[in-house]
Amino acid sequence: MNKNTIKPLLLAIVSAYAAQAMTVHAEDVKLEKVEVIGTTPLPGVGLPLEKVPANVQQAKQKDLIKQKNLTLGDYMNQNMVGVNVNETQNNPYQPDVNYHGFTASPLLGTPQGLSVYVDGVRVNEAFGDVVNWDLIPMNAINQMTLIPGSNPLFGLNTLGGAISVQTKSGRTNQGGAVEAYTGSWGRHVINAEYGALSEDGSKDFFISGNSFEEDGWRSFSASRVKQLFTKAGWQNEKTSLNLSLSLADNKMRGNGMQAASLIDGLGYKSNFTVPDQTKNKMAFLNLNLSHYFTDDIQLSGNVYYRHVRTATFNGDLNDDFDTATVDADASGNIDAGELAAANANCLSGTDSDENCSGAINRTKLTQKSYGFTSQLTFSQDMFGLKNQFISGLGYNRGKTDFSQNTEFGLLNGYRGIDGTGELNELDEQVKLSGTNRTWSIFATDTLSLNPYWHVTASARYNTTKIDNNDKILPSGSGSLSGTHSYNRLNPSLGINFTPTKQLTAYASYSESSRAPTTVELGCADENNPCKLPNAMAGDPPLKQVVSKTYEGGLRGMLTQEMGWSLGAYHTMNTDDIQFITSATALNNGSGFFSNIGKTRRQGIDASLFGKVDAFSWNLGYSYVQATYQSSFAIANEVNTSAEIDPVSGSSFIQVKKGDYLAGIPKHQFKLGLGYDVTSQWNVGSNIVAFSSQYSRGNENNKDTSSGAKVRGYNVVNLFTNYHFENGWNIFARVNNVFDREYYSLGMLGQNPIDPTTGAFTGNSVNDPFYSPGAPRAGWIGARYDFGAKKSAVSYDKD
Repeated sequence: MNKNTIKPLLLAIVSAYAAQAMTVHAEDVKLEKVEVIGTTPLPGVGLPLEKVPANVQQAKQKDLIKQKNLTLGDYMNQNMVGVNVNETQNNPYQPDVNYHGFTASPLLGTPQGLSVYVDGVRVNEAFGDVVNWDLIPMNAINQMTLIPGSNPLFGLNTLGGAISVQTKSGRTNQGGAVEAYTGSWGRHVINAEYGALSEDGSKDFFISGNSFEEDGWRSFSASRVKQLFTKAGWQNEKTSLNLSLSLADNKMRGNGMQAASLIDGLGYKSNFTVPDQTKNKMAFLNLNLSHYFTDDIQLSGNVYYRHVRTATFNGDLNDDFDTATVDADASGNIDAGELAAANANCLSGTDSDENCSGAINRTKLTQKSYGFTSQLTFSQDMFGLKNQFISGLGYNRGKTDFSQNTEFGLLNGYRGIDGTGELNELDEQVKLSGTNRTWSIFATDTLSLNPYWHVTASARYNTTKIDNNDKILPSGSGSLSGTHSYNRLNPSLGINFTPTKQLTAYASYSESSRAPTTVELGCADENNPCKLPNAMAGDPPLKQVVSKTYEGGLRGMLTQEMGWSLGAYHTMNTDDIQFITSATALNNGSGFFSNIGKTRRQGIDASLFGKVDAFSWNLGYSYVQATYQSSFAIANEVNTSAEIDPVSGSSFIQVKKGDYLAGIPKHQFKLGLGYDVTSQWNVGSNIVAFSSQYSRGNENNKDTSSGAKVRGYNVVNLFTNYHFENGWNIFARVNNVFDREYYSLGMLGQNPIDPTTGAFTGNSVNDPFYSPGAPRAGWIGARYDFGAKKSAVSYDKD
């Protein structure tokens, strides 16, 4: 599907809709609810869905409570059209979330293309635009909205979409709830919340907390997550204030991908090396204000401060071991006796560090960010026509301090690392601080030409300045210090046609951009490669990424309880940024960030949802085509199609226009089912199916090994809730009911571990790596709701 076919498809969708609209009349169906969508990150007036030119998806707190998902990424993967997840880290709180081929990930080096907001504050971290899903408390979410496309109103990094989260308050959630469940892998979860509203309605308060602990389904993968969220509010007839504080103290172990031969030889739950540990601590303070000057003029805004500290501890193989001074035979194989001698020298410190088989990589990252956003909303008629105009201003400042070092060690019997106390050379250490400042002004206007036609025009201007300061080498050749500036005006234009309240057609064009981050600017020199999150080098500047999206579609309601949607999109990224493996350091995974030219994501989303008596369903299908649109070379010695550079002698692959991006299945199918057995007992199921995807390292799509692609898979999950009249609920959930063994991501690589004994041999062989999906698991628990003003329990709240 190319640009020449996607645009006619958009027109065909609108035309088909217009024909159907002639046969449906407003009096046939009566809708009582008007769904309002926030058109900017700040909480505000919003627009009726029928006037929003996009295929917006939403989740309410009742949906999140019923399904017991641990993160937003998990919920989106199972329920939202166009979303798939790569379990790169193999920890439930650290997924790579892909939407329309764009990613929000906690991992440095992953191209980030989605923006994420919590109560109007962008929570993509300053250092690499990463998203720490473990810092968003699920039991504090009132609703979340997934907005597609390059919507400029959502600021930087909204290349393919935005996720906007609104939290609970004592005004939306009165009363309390305590919930606990336990089950597989030693998982123990306790959630609690309480909200209250004063008698005169002027003051409210909400608090929620949760505790998660589990041993993990793979060896050495125990994790704990502790989250606390509080919000206090005050309002009168014209003004409202809400002050929230979110705290987190998390320790997560996810031991990453595993070699295929080791999965076969050591078992599905085995690990490559351990541990791979991340600690996140956060304090996040946010003040939201709203004031109505008149009934149709509103001022809203926020001021925030966010402090995140991250520490990682990763046990890895020593990438320099292949150059160790041990004897090898003519084939390059290392004798077992020589290996034992090298290990002894490593532990005694009597020989060079290259004799050590393992390495311990430690990083520390402190990120402090603060800023404000304010906007004015005018809901006044213009020339006798209904109109809403919003204009605003924002400022965000982020300060980062990053340090890392590598300690050599010995790989032990369970592939952990025994440290020697000896650090790698100074040039492998990094101490980098960075400051980024972004000013933004934005405006959007929605004009209803008549009851059926609505036009929306928007624009946002961003200017960003990034200062990097190398604390080891402040200046000169190889220094990371530097100042970089980026600015751009991003526009959008959309139109909606709504001949009835049950039918809408829409089309839009939008642009957005992403400035390179501190970590990308600190690792962008082909001649001085770095290894994430390891050493960085002084770099030439990178260009900002610019995305341009065409979108069109239609949606409607067949009855009051049954609806559908069909949409198509086409997004082109220019000067996209990707981490490129270096030809000078193939054996250790080093590389650099580079502008690789154009990439394209385009596809189709379709959904059908409804409820008939006690039975409900939600069916979704997505076709996602994510391809490179420019040619470039990547150093690669594990791809079977790799070529040899006649000058340097290094191996490389040539990526060409039309090659598919790794990790994105073309076909994605989702089916959600629900059945009310009685008025108090309901059962439900999520069924997801994804087609095959290309492995990382096979960006040219020409590798012929068994690891060239990851096979498609399907997973079935079941859940049930039974609620008593006195507020008690019991529930259960089973994931992966049929115990499928599947992989959510693949990567071509090399493996020096013996698949029979699990011992380190020092002799690397080509071996694909996979991210195995979690096996069958079940949990059971209870929930008690109390003090609510209305009789329904909290999961019935909208």
